[in-house]
Amino acid sequence: MKYLIVTGGALDEKFVVDVIKNGGYEVIIAVDSGMDFCYNSNIMPDVIVGDFDSVGIEALTFFQSQEQMDIHKLNPEKDDTDTEYALRFAIERGATRVTVLGGTGSRIDHVLGNISLLGVGMENNVFVELLDAHNKIRMINSSLTIKKEECFGKYMSICPISEKVVGVTITGVKYPLDNYDMYGFNTLGISNEIVDDEATISIKDGILLVIESND
Repeated sequence: MKYLIVTGGALDEKFVVDVIKNGGYEVIIAVDSGMDFCYNSNIMPDVIVGDFDSVGIEALTFFQSQEQMDIHKLNPEKDDTDTEYALRFAIERGATRVTVLGGTGSRIDHVLGNISLLGVGMENNVFVELLDAHNKIRMINSSLTIKKEECFGKYMSICPISEKVVGVTITGVKYPLDNYDMYGFNTLGISNEIVDDEATISIKDGILLVIESND
């Protein structure tokens, strides 16, 4: 099942509406202030999640009044964020693919936290991506092929998440790698470009962040 999580970071209305229109999502979860965006954009979620400390009263009251709404009110003093709860909830309910909108923005702590949540999907063999108008972000521990015509933007970057990523091979790109061991504290994998019909990233061991970006 395809799940969409709309949380409270940067949300471009036209982009989000297009994603929802074309994404074929079976369940939409609105997280806290993401409810305001949904309310103002006439998007009806199936589930609302949060401690409800940052959502406007008008949006909250409207969604709480919907008879079929699945409501999850969380304790504001908790170890996980509302977005983490929503993601784990989606996986527990059988999600096979989860897109998170609003997971990026000006709060760098939340951005880094949401990037780390990509590992929850990886550990559970569920495809999870962070998506905004400029970036698609994924985490991998195995091979990935990206078709040039389907690449989210001009640039494709990789960043090591584990202490060491062994045997990184990238083909079909402007700057290929062959059985290269990647470590942190450098920018080697930033701003590559797909030049063939498709690019393939393979690794022998470790975890990579893969970011497709446009300007």
